[in-house]
Amino acid sequence: MERNKTTLGLNLPTDPRWVNIAEKSIAEILIDHAYCEQKAASSGISLIVQYPEHEQLVEMLTDLVAEEWSHFERVLEMMKKRGIKLDKMRKDEYVLAISKILKGGGSREDQLVEKLLLNALIEARSCERFKILHQHIQDEELSKFYFELMVSEASHYNSFLDMAKQFKPEDYVMKRWSEFLEAEAEILKNLEVRPDRMH
Repeated sequence: MERNKTTLGLNLPTDPRWVNIAEKSIAEILIDHAYCEQKAASSGISLIVQYPEHEQLVEMLTDLVAEEWSHFERVLEMMKKRGIKLDKMRKDEYVLAISKILKGGGSREDQLVEKLLLNALIEARSCERFKILHQHIQDEELSKFYFELMVSEASHYNSFLDMAKQFKPEDYVMKRWSEFLEAEAEILKNLEVRPDRMH
């Protein structure tokens, strides 16, 4: 099957309709984005708590958590400027769906690699969405903001992939990563294009 890969290696690019409907629902997008940053920070903290014995992992995640939380604060700042208040967190159908890609069983390190790859996938897709917003959104301040976040998320995506290779051979990690990408592409094909979701 011919694949239309994005620059991030994702097997399926975002539906081009997404940015058009997202811009018309920018308040909902910003609210959802704020919670995405909060959940990214929480996920990093959870991994630190689960795997405190891995010093290099803890160091990487500590920096990442601090950066994700700063992003959360910056999204709130953008919202405040536009008179948008933080609403209740909405169900994240994308994350719920891709979480089913995870394999159960195996060693602690096997499970760690699965979680690192899942985080890498979320960061890669977020980075792609930030790039689309940067390139197409009319709000100049938000366009610049999303460019900055795009650069940051690309770094996070690579950090998770590189860390996974510390616990399993590179050929295994990349094979499993390919499986994640294929599964995510199928999931996206069947998810509704939502105007009020970052993913």
